[in-house]
Amino acid sequence: MPADGIRRHSGALQATDRNAVVILQHPSPNCGPRRDGLTPTHVVVHYTAMVSAEAAIARLCDPAAEVSAHYVICKSGRITQLVSEGLRAWHAGVGQWAGLDDMNSRSIGIELDNDGQGPFSDSLMRSLEHLLKRILTGWQIPAHNVIGHSDMAPGRKFDPGPWFDWPRLEAQGLAGQRGHDTGPAEPTLDHFARVAHGAGYTAPTDPQTLLSAVRLRYRPFKDGPVEAEDFSAIGRAALWT
Repeated sequence: MPADGIRRHSGALQATDRNAVVILQHPSPNCGPRRDGLTPTHVVVHYTAMVSAEAAIARLCDPAAEVSAHYVICKSGRITQLVSEGLRAWHAGVGQWAGLDDMNSRSIGIELDNDGQGPFSDSLMRSLEHLLKRILTGWQIPAHNVIGHSDMAPGRKFDPGPWFDWPRLEAQGLAGQRGHDTGPAEPTLDHFARVAHGAGYTAPTDPQTLLSAVRLRYRPFKDGPVEAEDFSAIGRAALWT
């Protein structure tokens, strides 16, 4: 049994024990070659915001919709692969991360069966963890390059939303670690925007929208004026002075 708990069988990946992951194949026509010879260096996490995983898969395979993702994980933990990891799926859209654009060519997109209104199921999260371990190892992607759709498209996208359990992924080395130092004594929005930019949030937007995007990731359900804790969450102490 491979370390990732997956055994391959003629076009589909089948579970062989209770800790393994089932990956079904449902090819989407909505894909193409990655541009400029790029290979995956990031993973972008989404929620489907649809009534079911099946409805999401149908849309992601509809040529008229012109959207897709590499994987969809349903609430029960079942994984469906729609696009080969080596190809460019159409999931990220307009946005930027760490000064990089065309995130479709740079990333693997994972859609999670959730409407953004409540927690993600444990079965879904366990399957996501298995899948991320395989992807990060296979493409040598560092954990800090696992981002949310809202991270690269602040104000335009809000997924995977405030209910997504980023600390659970961080604890397993499957997402970048948040900071723990103390923030500046007199935080301002403009200062925060500069710090967030240095932490990867480079998509053009206003400081208030940027604050909301960072809070979606690191301080879900928090509102109000910028605080020192907003700085410490993204761990950029070197830029606080």
